[in-house]
Amino acid sequence: MKQQEQAARCISITIDDALSGQRLDHALASACDLSRSRIQQLIAEGRVQRTSPPSTAPVQKHSARVALRQSYDIHVPESAPLDLRAEDIPLDILFEDEHIIVINKPPGMVVHPSHGHDSGTLVHALLHHCPNLPGINGVERPGIVHRIDKDTSGSLVVAKTEIAHQNLVAMFSSHDIRREYLAWCRGAPLWQEQRFDLPIARHPQHRQKMSVQDHGRHAITDACVEARYGRDFCRMRLTLHTGRTHQIRVHLSHHQLPILGDAVYGRSYHPGPNIPAAARPALLAQKRQALHAQILGMHHPVSGTPLLFTAPLPDDLMRLSSALEEAYA
Repeated sequence: MKQQEQAARCISITIDDALSGQRLDHALASACDLSRSRIQQLIAEGRVQRTSPPSTAPVQKHSARVALRQSYDIHVPESAPLDLRAEDIPLDILFEDEHIIVINKPPGMVVHPSHGHDSGTLVHALLHHCPNLPGINGVERPGIVHRIDKDTSGSLVVAKTEIAHQNLVAMFSSHDIRREYLAWCRGAPLWQEQRFDLPIARHPQHRQKMSVQDHGRHAITDACVEARYGRDFCRMRLTLHTGRTHQIRVHLSHHQLPILGDAVYGRSYHPGPNIPAAARPALLAQKRQALHAQILGMHHPVSGTPLLFTAPLPDDLMRLSSALEEAYA
């Protein structure tokens, strides 16, 4: 069919016990990285087809109920190129050569353009810094092989050549990248080290959130408590073994250890009278999740040379850390 010929990728999904009986749009969105509204749009465009039992006609109703062992193909077309312009935005560069650039991304900066973020992104800044970047993996996300959330700070690698991009994609796919984060959490667990091996999928009610669900995608995070501030707070080192959306935030919240300042996965917080006075100003000032991608380690995607980068903490996390250390000394 014509839509298949134009598709940039095809996602194949087989309905299992957890998805059986659900609406088609809900089931497909739960089983892949596309939103429910995007699935509905693709169905309306005739880009979703049932392959088992086979059907020659595209699916027409997004509200249809799915059944066990049915299979579907989702044909996702190429994104329309964005009209991007380079912007002279300062970058904190940890490393750069002809093939890659490693950035210490500040909190508040979106990685790539999206709805509502058509300027001021890391991509806009990179287009100014690297004139040849538009030729790498299309116009929309040139050189981007992974991302960190807008309000998360820290290290991020970007490809500057096609060969570097291809090799980095393969390295991330095989989990050959070392990624360690620091997080300041509410609560202090009794354990010192813990592996979170919990599948993650899009939240069934809140489409902007992810959650732990049995039918979700495999997700593993290693957690280690580096510092305890009484029983009130702790600083954790998190090592990612997979890269699911919001993975660390979801895993910590699921274990009743929400990250300070996380308005999505943590309840609103106001320090009570039991919290030392020295810590309160920094806690009240923390308006974004206290999460920092500190360490990025890899072999160079072209030369194979071992590389290790440590992104310095931004000012807000320096203040938070210092205040907690002083208050609970």
